[in-house]
Parts: sequence; C-alpha cells; structure tokens
Amino acid sequence: MKKIILLLLLTLCLSCLVRQQPAKDSRMDWWSEARFGLFIHWGLYAIPAGEWNGETNHAEWIRTTARIPIETYDQFVQQFNPVKFNAQDWVKMAKDAGMKYIVITSKHHDGFCLFDSEYTDFDVLSTPFQRDILKELSDACNEQGIKMCWYHSIMDWHHPDYLPRRDWEKESRPEGDADFDRYIQYMKNQLQELTSNYGEIGVLWFDGEWENTWNHEYGLDLYNYVRGLQPSIIINNRVDKGRAGMEGLTRGSEFVGDFGTPEQEIPATGLPGVDWETCMTMNDHWGYNKNDHNWKSNADLLRKLADIASKGGNFLLNVGPTAEGTFPQPSIDRLKAMGEWMKVNGESIYGTKASPFKQLDWGRCTQKSIKGGTRLYLHVFDWPADGRLVVPGLYNEPQKAFLLADKDKSPLKVERQQAALVVSLTGETPDAINSVVVLDIKDQPDVSDPPVITAESDIFIDSLAVVLKTDRKKTQVHYTLDGSEPGAESPAATGEIKIFQTCTVSSRCFRDGEPVSGVAQKVFKQVTPRAGLEPVPGTRPGLKYAIYRGNWDRLPVFTVLTPVNIGTVGNFDISATTPDNYYAYTFDGLVRLPETGIYTFYTGSDDGSQLFIGENLVVDNDGVHGVEEASGTVPLTAGYHPIRVTFFERDGGEDLYVLLKGPGLEDGAIPDSLLFHQP
Repeated sequence: MKKIILLLLLTLCLSCLVRQQPAKDSRMDWWSEARFGLFIHWGLYAIPAGEWNGETNHAEWIRTTARIPIETYDQFVQQFNPVKFNAQDWVKMAKDAGMKYIVITSKHHDGFCLFDSEYTDFDVLSTPFQRDILKELSDACNEQGIKMCWYHSIMDWHHPDYLPRRDWEKESRPEGDADFDRYIQYMKNQLQELTSNYGEIGVLWFDGEWENTWNHEYGLDLYNYVRGLQPSIIINNRVDKGRAGMEGLTRGSEFVGDFGTPEQEIPATGLPGVDWETCMTMNDHWGYNKNDHNWKSNADLLRKLADIASKGGNFLLNVGPTAEGTFPQPSIDRLKAMGEWMKVNGESIYGTKASPFKQLDWGRCTQKSIKGGTRLYLHVFDWPADGRLVVPGLYNEPQKAFLLADKDKSPLKVERQQAALVVSLTGETPDAINSVVVLDIKDQPDVSDPPVITAESDIFIDSLAVVLKTDRKKTQVHYTLDGSEPGAESPAATGEIKIFQTCTVSSRCFRDGEPVSGVAQKVFKQVTPRAGLEPVPGTRPGLKYAIYRGNWDRLPVFTVLTPVNIGTVGNFDISATTPDNYYAYTFDGLVRLPETGIYTFYTGSDDGSQLFIGENLVVDNDGVHGVEEASGTVPLTAGYHPIRVTFFERDGGEDLYVLLKGPGLEDGAIPDSLLFHQP
C-alpha cells in the first residue's frame, strides 16, 4: 500500500530529481554516459574480516554489530598494513571491467579515514602503512581516465562530538559535553580536504543520514557547502533526509541531491527524467567477510547491468578488499567476466536511455538516438528456439538489424507481423547470458503496449470488477475470458467488466480492426473465504507480546527460545519496551473483521517480519534489510481470526508497522478497536 502511495508521490514530485537547469545537465553528462561504476568498501573492518567471538556474519558494521568497545576497535589502527595494495592494479581491474568511475569509502561509519587528514589521528597515516590511499588512487584514476569519487559517512561512531551514541555504549561513552554542530564543522573541514587535495572529484556519495540528529536543514547546508567547494561535483540524495528507505528515491521536491540511490534493489520500472543509481554487493556484505561465499553469478550481474540500463539507471557494483589490500578472487573473476562482455557489447550500455517497452519477455532494451531515427539494443537473455525474435507493439519502420557481436554487421531479416517486428536470427546465440541485437528504426520509438489489466485483487468471492486500460489514442481494447487470443470480433471493453467465476482475462489493442499491440493476460480466481471463530468469551483489547534476545539473519524459531519479557500492548508496537539492537518480538491475538471479503495485510519492517492468519503465512517480509514493505491477500469471513506477527531487529534502524486494506475499513493501520487477545 505504501509502495503504491510512494510511486504516486514520486510521479507527482519528479522535480525532486529531474534535471532542472543547464548547470546540472552539464554536471551529470559524464555520469549518465558512464552507466557502470565500482564501489569499494575498505577500512579497519577488513582486519577481523567479518568474524568476532565466533560469529561470522559481520562486515563494515562490525564495530556496532559485534559491540566492540572503542578502545578495542582503535587497536586495529596499528594492525592496518595492506602491503599488497596497488592503486594502479585496482584502477586497471575497474577499467578492464568496463567501469567508468570508482567510489571508495574515504570514511565509513566507524570514522576511520583512508586519507591523510590534519583534523584527526584516526586515519591511514597513523597506521604502519603510512601512505595516503586516496592520493594513490586518484593519481591512478587520472592516469587511466577513470573518474575518482568519494563515499563519505555523515554518521561517525568514533568522533566524540557525533550524536547519538550507540545504545549499547552509552554508559562507557556518555554524551557529556558532545557538540553535534562542532562535529559538523569537523566533517566540513574534512570535505574541504577531500575536494582540495586530490584534483577533480566526480561524486561525493554521502551515507548515514538516517539518524535523528541529522535533518533537512543540515542536508541543504552541506549540499550547498560542497557545491561551493567544487561546482561541478555530483552529490547523491543521502546528503539530505529525502531518501525513501532502500528504494532510494527522493520523496519530495524540497530535498536536495542530484540522484537517487536504490540499495540492493532495482526499481520495477523506469522513471523518466529521474537520475538514479543502484548500488549492490557481489555477495552478501559490503566490507570483506572471509566466510561469505554467497556470490552472485556472472550471468546474474550482467543481466542486472542490462536491466538497470534499460530503466535509465547506473550500476555501482561493490568490492570489499582484504586487509592485505587485494580484491577477493571471486570479485576479480566477476569483474573479468563483465569486462569481457563489455568489450563486445559496451555500446549497448554506455550513454543509452531507458527502454521504450514496458516489458519484453525475452530480455531488455536500451536505446540511443541516431541520425534520422533510433538505435534499439535488444538484450536477448532467452534466445528464441525458432530463431524469431518478436519485438512487440513497435509501429516504426525498420532500417537494419545485426548482431552487435558480429564484426561484419551482417544484416538480419526484419519483417512486420501484425503489431510486431520480427527479427530472424540465424545460428546459435553469440552469448548465452546476453546477446545484443541492434535494430535501427526510423524516427523516435512508437510503441503500443498491451492493455493494462487491473482489479482490486487477483482473487474474489462472489464477483470482481476488472478494468482494461490503454494510453494509446484511437485504439479499441478487445478481450476474452477463456484465455484465447482476442480478435476484432471479441467483445470491446468500454469500461469495467464484471466476472463471476475463475477465468483468464486476455486483452489486446486494435486500430481499424487490426491488432496494434501484444496480448495481455491475467488470471482471476474465485475462492471460498476462510471461516472465522465463534465469539470468544472473555476476550480483552490488545495483543500479547513476547520479547527475545539474539543475533539473527532471519526470523528465529520462537518455539525453542525463552522470552526475556512478556506482556500486553494495544497494537503492533515495538516501543512497548525499550530494547536496542538484537532482539525479536512476537505479537499474538485476534483481529475482528467487520465484513466478509478479500483482505490485504501489509508489514513494513527493519529488519524482518511475518504475518500469520491462523496457521497460514500471509505476509513474508523476512531477512536483514532496511524498511521494506511486503503484503499478502486472503479471503476471510466476518468475525474473529487469529493473528500473529513476528519481527526481529539486528542493527541499524528499528521499525515495524502493520496495515490492513479490506471492506468496511479505512486503509491504513489496524485500529486498536479490532485487536483482541485471550488472557
């Protein structure tokens, strides 16, 4: 529900990230052309390599996830001696991978600086290494034609003036006379060093803005301050408070930032006029973790690159170097594989724009303007067995087609088949992961997408209103209810249609009796609602809760755990007690539904959560993540139904909300008046 609202707000507020003036256009040109960059998370946390006191799931957050006292963590300074570090080698690996810029952690949340700063001794010049890593990297980037960029954390767990303190160290490190404004001046002093001592910097990539000490006024001031230091610099939206969780896009036009920052995810659709960059790990951690062997495959990473480019975004792919100063071998292998593909197909990524197609079953599409028309790069993930690549809904006249991997550019046959162009492919796929077919067309792409089929839900009890929509003018939508392909003689949709039994709705756009789009299909299923409980005597308002302690990556098995606290609460409220990190909740009770119908439940949580109705899992939002929302739909009769919500928090932000949408209810949080428990 909130994701839908957020998408509407983003559509209404595109000005928050739209290129608003020529100066920004000029700054963003190289970045939009680049499309592919290297992220590097490196610092003292590489020394423990993710392991502490037998636990192996830590990384760059280890200072707080393992609750390491500051005096213990400071000892890593004298152990940091990456003698195998070679800036030229690092930059060459990025360049050979097809990357155009590098973003490295000048300072992560632990406060340690990889550069020579006159404002702190907690930096690389205080280590046995005695070399300015950022200077060597910036020099290597200048020599090899790569843009040098800095990641810089607003949050700082080391500086005495940074607030708030970690909950677990408030007694050992009392806030005392800490002055947050004094910390901000320290940060500005270091940013002046970073923008004055290393030549031209492409991007300042801020992070750690989510704590309550940081606000919009600070963000706006810092944005303007950095812009004054280097007018051409690009600054991400994490400088301010507008980022919408891990989705990374800015929520309103009042917030500053030149591009959005989705983290570990790719927006479902393109966002015209909005600059954004997905940052992502190769395995499960940003910093080096010697026990993390869950590596994404070459195919997965290459297809993610094409997917991101097809939606108009950049891909910032992370490496976490070892304490010795080397890239892990699996990272090297993946960079090499991506570079081999980019040497052949890089033209289909660099400087491209988002796809004109909403969906392509066989892959993705990027595009560039050419003289008199448009060049479409068709990224074919699934090579057609019959050699016929169907490009649906494309009105334009084709000019030529060829395989990008074919040095001779041998022409491929292109013919029209009703609402599609069909490219005849010969032989086997040039690349099993992603073969690129070039299709040049006249003019700008003129694409007719299949109609959009929408309804309140994919399931229903008695009947359901289904709406068939198209944004194409002078077209008619025809449909069938038995899964067959609609023809001009099929019923026309002039508004909503009603269905009364399980069926497959198929729809297609027509003009003058001829099909001008592909076919859209959606299955709607008639279901029997789950019966509720008879009125239970002695029920009381509110829910039972139990709190558990532990460090988990996923929701634990609660039946084998002993709670540290139990009680009752009016709603799904994790502030009923005041735990810090590393805890879990269970909430149990009854929800009283006013009418029989289809109900959708939502949980939004940081970290994982699940929602059960009776014994049935309805919402699965498990795992370590920032605030993410998941939903599930279930048919229920009026009356009481058992409800159970589980939640765990590992580290970082803490949030849980539970929403409900259904007949006889206002959409939103479940009212206290509908929640009960049995003593």
